[in-house]
This record gives sequence, C-alpha cells and structure tokens, in this order.
Amino acid sequence: MCLGRLDGASFVIHIRITMKPTASVRDLRNHFPKVRKILEEEGEVLLTESGTARYKLVAYSAPPLRTPPAIDYWARLNSYQPRQISAEASQALDDENRGDR
Repeated sequence: MCLGRLDGASFVIHIRITMKPTASVRDLRNHFPKVRKILEEEGEVLLTESGTARYKLVAYSAPPLRTPPAIDYWARLNSYQPRQISAEASQALDDENRGDR
C-alpha cells in the first residue's frame, strides 16, 4: 500500500479565473521560479499562511531616474558680483593685490 500523494503535485500554487493567484510561504521558499513566473504573468501573487491570505507579493518597478537640473554658472557668478566694477576700480584692485612686484 502506497501512502504517497494522490495528486502528484508537490506544491500548492492556485491560479483561478476569478481570483488572484495564490501561493503558500512554503511554495515561495521551495518553488520560487514558478512563483516568479506567475508573478510576471499576473502582476501580483497572494501569499498564504495556514490557508489564509496574509501578504501580497507585487512586482517591483524602479522609480524613473530624474536628471538634475543644469547648473547656471553665469547666474551663480552674477549672484556673487551682480555688476561689473569700473576700469579705475579694477586697476586699483590689481595694484593693491600685486603690490611692488
């Protein structure tokens, strides 16, 4: 007399027409490639513990990468010195910085 499984299936993944596909936590651990395939096809899988749905497994979609705005170097430069200095002030600053060299 054989006391093995009658259905021959070693996992408990349910796919129904009217309900979302379900898989047990054990199936997730032991048969992850099959659960992943169902997840890719259906979009989500309900994970069950002791026959009751406990978790919802949803495919991850990465947020789109945003490019940082371009840096306006001219506006930054103008914020430090908003208007040009006169030629005389420029010459005086140059003479002060250079000294007797």
